[in-house]
Amino acid sequence: MNMAEAFNPDTLWRPFGAFSQMVIGGAGKTLYLKGQVSLNRDGEIVGAHDMARQVEQVLHNVQHLLASVNGRMGDIVSLNQFTTDINAFMQCGPIRQRFFDDPFPVTTTVEISSLYDPRLMIEISAVAEVPLERFNLPPETLQFPK
Repeated sequence: MNMAEAFNPDTLWRPFGAFSQMVIGGAGKTLYLKGQVSLNRDGEIVGAHDMARQVEQVLHNVQHLLASVNGRMGDIVSLNQFTTDINAFMQCGPIRQRFFDDPFPVTTTVEISSLYDPRLMIEISAVAEVPLERFNLPPETLQFPK
């Protein structure tokens, strides 16, 4: 069950991919996920210069972040995507559709000149809303500023 609702008014063009025009939040716990790049658990780049492999790894990273608090990909309400090759990224729609179901998050995609490592092609940050009854932050994961 999603708390947020997608809204695509008739007064605007219909979304052509896995995104919505607007998402209206509910009463869950709002999470702001740091931009994820194509790094594995050991901090090694996965799929250097390979957009499809990087998109898949990045979305797996997002999925793992959400799962750590009992969240799901369907809890995402917004994505910001930064890519060094918009044409290659646009070919990855089928990969994104494996991770997202309707209602789709709102999405902004921007082509940039580079990320911090020239082998990286995509960075995605997200905002998610996890229902309160499902949200679970293990106490040992809490980090407080010193």
